[in-house]
This record gives sequence, C-alpha cells and structure tokens, in this order.
Amino acid sequence: MLRRAEALLLALSVAAWPATLAQSIDTVLATAPAARGSFWGIQVIDLRTGKVLYQWNQDRFFVPASNTKLFTTALALSRLGPDYTFQTRVMSPAPPDSEGRIAGDLRLVGGGDPNLSGRTIPYQVHAPAGDPLAAIEDLATQIAARGVRRVSGDIVGDDSWYAWEPYAPGWGVEDPKSDDGAPVSALTINDNCFTLHVAPGAHEGDVALLTLTPPIEYYAIDNRVLTAPAGIERRIRFDRTPGSMEARLSGVIPVHDRGIDLTLAIEDPARYAALALRHALESRGIVVDGEAVSRHTPATDAPEVELARRVSAPLVEDLRITDKVSQNLHAELALRAVGRAKRNAGTIAAGMEEMRSFLSEIGVPADAYFLRDGSGLARLNLVTPATVLKLLRHMYASPLREQWISLLPVSGEDGSLRLRFADSPAAGRVHAKTGSLSHVSALSGYIQRRRGSWVAFSILVNNYNVPTAEVRGAIDRICTLIVEEGVTK
Repeated sequence: MLRRAEALLLALSVAAWPATLAQSIDTVLATAPAARGSFWGIQVIDLRTGKVLYQWNQDRFFVPASNTKLFTTALALSRLGPDYTFQTRVMSPAPPDSEGRIAGDLRLVGGGDPNLSGRTIPYQVHAPAGDPLAAIEDLATQIAARGVRRVSGDIVGDDSWYAWEPYAPGWGVEDPKSDDGAPVSALTINDNCFTLHVAPGAHEGDVALLTLTPPIEYYAIDNRVLTAPAGIERRIRFDRTPGSMEARLSGVIPVHDRGIDLTLAIEDPARYAALALRHALESRGIVVDGEAVSRHTPATDAPEVELARRVSAPLVEDLRITDKVSQNLHAELALRAVGRAKRNAGTIAAGMEEMRSFLSEIGVPADAYFLRDGSGLARLNLVTPATVLKLLRHMYASPLREQWISLLPVSGEDGSLRLRFADSPAAGRVHAKTGSLSHVSALSGYIQRRRGSWVAFSILVNNYNVPTAEVRGAIDRICTLIVEEGVTK
C-alpha cells in the first residue's frame, strides 16, 4: 500500500504534468474503494516490444474463476485444431428385419458434441433459441428413414466415450443444481439442463402451474408453491439432493405474476437423452418395448450397424461460445476431448496431463499454476497474472492468433463484455475473458490502444467485500487508461 500512497501523493503534487500509465493505475488502486482490503494482481505487456507497462503482485497466486477457460480453450484449439469435429451416432445389433423390427437395444452413442441443442451456430449476439431437441429429432428422422418400426429392447444413452466424472474436484455443493454446474457427459443434450417455468394458478390458494422445456418429465417434483394475493413478494425455492431424482419446489407466487424460469441441471444426461430419443421415435409411430436407460461404461465390441449420425460444427465455433458466454460445461467437455484425442482417455486427469505438457512447452513451469478443472468453477484453481500473460503472449504469436482472439468477448459488443465499456473509449478495443465467483473478479486478454498498438493484460482480484460492480468498475477504469495511454487530449 505504501507504493500506491506515494504514487497518489506524487500525482496530486504534479497534477499539471501528464501522468504515466503506471502512475494512473496506481492512483486507481490507491483511491478506489473496491481496492481497499482486497487483493489485486496485474500485469500489462506491450506485445510488439515485450516491455512490461505495469505489474503488481504479478507472481502471486489468485483464484482465476472463469479465466481458467483461457487455458482450456487455448489447449483445445492448439491440440485439436479449429476444424476438429464430434460425432453422435445411433447403433443397433443388426439392421431392421423385414417387418422393421430391431431385435435388441438401440444405442445412442455420445461423442462429446457440446451443441446437441437449439443454440445458433456460429455464435450470434441476441440469436433466438431454437428447438432444444432438434438434434434428437434429426436422429429419429434418420432412424425412421431406415425403415425401423419397432425396437424390442431398450433405448440406451451411452456416454462412455468420456469417463463418468460428472463433477470436478473443488466444485461447490450447490453447483450441480443449476446450469452453472451441469454434469459433464459425452452425451450432452441442451447443455444438460431443462427449464422449469413456474406460473401462478388462476386463484389465490391454487398450486402453481409448472411447464417443462423440453417437455420431458424427468424429476419427480413435489410442487408446494401456492398462489398468493397480488402484492406479495414472489419467493420460490428448488431443492434436490445431488444423486436424487426427487425434487421439492416450495414458496409463493402472487396471482397474475408473469412467472419465473428456473434453469435446472439434469442428474444423468445420458438417460435424459435416451428419454428424448424414445419420445421422438414414438412420435413417429415407432414402438419401443423397453425403457430409456443410461450406460456409463464401454460395452463389449459386438458387431453393430449404424442407423443415424450427426457431425458437429467445427471446434472453433464451440470454443467461441465457451469463452464469449463463459459456458462451464463446454469448457469441461473441451478438456476431456483433448484427453481422449491425445491420451486415449476422456478423463479430467488425461486432460490435465496434456495441459501440463502444453504449458511446459510454452515456458510455464509446473509450480506457476494449480488447475483442477477446465471451467474455473473449482475454487481450488490458482494462477498468477504472469502465468496468464505467458499464455496470452504465446497464443498471440502463434499461427492461430486470428481464431484465438475471435473466441474472446469484445467490449461493448458481445458475450460477457457486451454491457461493459459502453460509450467509453475502450468500446470495441478490449478482447478479454471475464471471470467471476464469490469474492473473485477477473479480466484477462488483449487491448488495442487508440494509437494502434496491442497489449496483453491480466487483472485478477480476490478477497473483496464490496459489490462486484464496484470491482468491475475499477477494472474497467484501468483498461480504459491502457486504451488511452500515450494519446494527447
């Protein structure tokens, strides 16, 4: 703090002199309430000259939150390439017989595609959501076109392409309930979530009305939400013990309320996908004698016939979604995809082994980071601003620079920076990944300054006890100073 206080006194005593970038940043840190009592780490480097423009606690460890996705998406882009694709297939023991019957199970085999959903690809700001089961409907149409009229066995959702490790070490106990911590599966449908819309009944005292999107009954929901008089505050609570298929909904919702959407995670994505396929087949008149079940371990290598297939969009399109909207599940899937492709194991451990190899190659020593997941949801992760800068500088110098920078949110334009830097000199000039957990805020990436040069930067903030908006405001002021550094006003 002494250095910052001295910088502030110097800035005040020579107010007529133009302040250097370092002095200006020191002033922000010395005067912003968001910097008091919190822990800040910063490094800023000119990408053309390699000159350090500013640094503070650059070698200290911080919880990076979703800045972890920078490491994961860089790894996936570098190791798999931008054109890598995923396949989802439907397999059967044999072709349908003369009556259209499949004698045995129908196996829906996940290959790690993150976008079996209604999401628009390529990424677009404000793109409307499509049918969340469009991919399943397509597969069902292909199956029907093969002449299948009856399945004598089960519909098996098989996600054994990746190991069944639905949650990473260091995730919170509440994370698996919502879309933030949806379980990781090689067979992912609609981001392994569904939407539960809760609306009031027609009269006071009525039980609330529930609507599922997609319309697949999955959990047994004990609905105890009652319709309350107008003017009562809406209070709704969803409770489910991880591992349980029973959930409880409680609270009140005022009459004439517009309702609320709850985005809830699916306990077993492979079984949910099997249920969705079974419904789609039955809607086409195909009779299914068995149940919808999941399989998390590899089956025997018995001969099979492929009835349907979907190939994903190129990997770079999903990595763009992952970074721009900070999609936790997709980052975890990317980590496992690298492990499967490079070490023949779709596991967290295999992905992390390849991560260690990648970071070693670019000059990051093993003692300069501690990563335990691909998304940054783990509170165990630790990195330094200097480590983040080594990654950013490597990717900027690589042949993948254009694709890499295209993954990042752009200030005032898209992704998680769409509403930040609006109407400021930094609008459109900051290409960076956000990060947020309780008492954690981060922003790391690139800035194109007004005089044309590019810098790489990392700002990591931990242990603050003020509203997050105040911390982000201070971060944004620093970024704006970097944009305008060297510009005569």
